[in-house]
Amino acid sequence: MTAPVYIGDEISAAGWRLAGVQVTTSAPGTETAALARAREAAPLVLVSAAVAVRIDAATLAAAAVALTPWVLVLPDPQGEVKRPALADRLRKQLGLEA
Repeated sequence: MTAPVYIGDEISAAGWRLAGVQVTTSAPGTETAALARAREAAPLVLVSAAVAVRIDAATLAAAAVALTPWVLVLPDPQGEVKRPALADRLRKQLGLEA
């Protein structure tokens, strides 16, 4: 089994690398392809919130609900990328909003 993969910024990637995680820092516009490559190679894919907002929404949603590999979007430690409000997320997930 291979190591998990982290897709994100270089500074955070350095910490993940020390923990034994393979890291990918993608250039702008290549995030969706980086996610696809990571999903082929790893049992767990960790994606920073800053990268996740630049990945095609349909691709990211499909990856998040797939049974394998697990794909997790990590919160932004600097707080620059805001998470949607919980109520808004639930309404969208339940199909109450388009």
